[in-house]
Amino acid sequence: MATLDEQGSKSARLTLEIWHPDCWTLEVTEDAETGLIAHTVSNGTDGRVKGHFTAYGESTAAVESLVDATRRSPLTSSVSEMQRRYEFEHHGLTSGYTTKELFVEYDPSNTISDGLLSQGFIQDAPVRVRNGLEYWSVFVEQADRDELHDRLDVIREEYDADISVTKIYSHETRTQDVPRRVDALSERQREIYELACEQGYYTWPRECTTRELADAAGIAKTTLLEHLRKAEAKLLNPKPVDSPRSL
Repeated sequence: MATLDEQGSKSARLTLEIWHPDCWTLEVTEDAETGLIAHTVSNGTDGRVKGHFTAYGESTAAVESLVDATRRSPLTSSVSEMQRRYEFEHHGLTSGYTTKELFVEYDPSNTISDGLLSQGFIQDAPVRVRNGLEYWSVFVEQADRDELHDRLDVIREEYDADISVTKIYSHETRTQDVPRRVDALSERQREIYELACEQGYYTWPRECTTRELADAAGIAKTTLLEHLRKAEAKLLNPKPVDSPRSL
């Protein structure tokens, strides 16, 4: 887990792990082996938020169950399935999963996006939702660590939210494009890569073996190595990654 004490007075990119009440995306993914990618939203003239989401999972049945739960949720107004669009596959976020594109309408009072924006946290990538948690990649202008703590505390109090900072990239690191390359990983590649980092797989000496990492991920060793090889190839590729659309 990153801490704001690692960040001085400079622009930064943060990854925030967020839970807040009365959020349909968190409720429908909490006990499911599925997830959501939030691409774009807009405020309608009827006062509702209208958003484009990708539902993904290991099987068609799992995704259908997620879609049904979204339709049944008292926190959504309407749910429509959309035709798959190439540009949302291009970034590889859900590569290897069964997916459905959804257009969902819901009450804006049950989202935290306005709260983040009001405190200067600008969304910098699609929002990932899994296991009842949202993962926001945000950019923030000049601010010292105490001010960032205070800004996050304002959002926590206003929305009764749990917010943790899981990653911090300084402006200098951002210019090297490493964070952008992480965004190019598929959801599964990202999960495995981040697990490897957390378990000390890339430290010297290594703190876990490939077998131990595969057991922690709940997959075969050969599958784990395939995910890691593909993730490492993307991270080491110097070709710039296109900027994803913002929510």
